[in-house]
Amino acid sequence: MINKNNDKKLIKLLKKGNPKAYKEAYFLYYDHLIGVGSYFNFQLLAPEDFVHETFLKVYENRTLLKEEVSFEKQLFVICKNLILNHLQRENKVIRLEPSFLKEIEEEESSLKEIELQIEQLHRLIQQLPRQQQKIYSLHKLQNYSYKEIAEITQLSPKTIANHIYLAHQFILKKVE
Repeated sequence: MINKNNDKKLIKLLKKGNPKAYKEAYFLYYDHLIGVGSYFNFQLLAPEDFVHETFLKVYENRTLLKEEVSFEKQLFVICKNLILNHLQRENKVIRLEPSFLKEIEEEESSLKEIELQIEQLHRLIQQLPRQQQKIYSLHKLQNYSYKEIAEITQLSPKTIANHIYLAHQFILKKVE
């Protein structure tokens, strides 16, 4: 593309921040870097994005350019590193496929339904007579056995079973 003397001269001008040298480098190497970027399959960005980013890095770090290394090689390394870093980040991004989003929405809808059912159950339990309310809550919400409830309430297990049955029947009628 460019001979060694012109390459060194270009690098020296770039290091000094010469805008004409920067523009010349951009037009000289743009197509080559687009070709490099075209070898990769990007999900989010295009090869042009990496070329622009490469030249931005060159400008920002122009004082670090090495005159003994070809400018083309330095550009290639910068561009390659930008691409590889991007691909690593891109692979870490979780893709939200439409089907995945639909599943999330369905789960949220199901959770809302369950929350509404729980609220309705609590309202219905509040309508039960006080003793049934207490016994039903201990058994269904706090998972106490009939025997444990009988010890707490000083009632027989058969009475506990009867209260739970009556409360359950009341709730079923209201839900239907």
